[in-house]
Amino acid sequence: MKKGDFIWLGVFSLIVFLLVFKPTHQAYIVLNRTHPYLMGFLKVSILATMGELLSIRLQQGKYLKPYGLFYRFLVWGFLGMCFVLVFELFASGTDAVMKKGLLPGNNKILHAFFTSTLMNLIFAPTFMAFHRITDTYIDLGKGKIANIFSIKFSSVVDKIDWQKFFGFVILKTIPFFWIPAHTITFLLPPEYRVLTAAMLSIVLGVLLSLRKG
Repeated sequence: MKKGDFIWLGVFSLIVFLLVFKPTHQAYIVLNRTHPYLMGFLKVSILATMGELLSIRLQQGKYLKPYGLFYRFLVWGFLGMCFVLVFELFASGTDAVMKKGLLPGNNKILHAFFTSTLMNLIFAPTFMAFHRITDTYIDLGKGKIANIFSIKFSSVVDKIDWQKFFGFVILKTIPFFWIPAHTITFLLPPEYRVLTAAMLSIVLGVLLSLRKG
């Protein structure tokens, strides 16, 4: 293990400690209820960025700062705010249609499965495409804001490997990873769902890195 590994593990361990230590855990619960969007921003931006750095470490053998790390952090934060709304939207919507008999069953496991399936089939492709586009903007602009805004959308679209995006990201990670993983996520209390989703992004990043290796 290298120095960077100890730093990464130290930060992650601190986050876990703050979540399980009773006083900070209670503060976490309160903040999730009173400031859901702020907490969504912080949870996803921090954990997903850590996941990106870990993925680079596993692929390159060392930690490297990608282009526009701060802008990637902001994009993840924005997506975290979206997750807060979307998770509640699909959980509540699934509950409503199940009560009306539009979906079978009346238990927590089926509710979690249907919520995960609907969210990942309806929302996830749009979110993943958006994130792929923003990452490509940042990469092409080499992390410099002036360059990013000067890049044409057509250049970004041409740069993305859409065949790989649909063939692997959409058709494989969604049914074989995200739907099962988010089924477990929706079995948890609401205040832990966005947090768990952010941690799952770290897990997926590790798995994909090992696959590439």
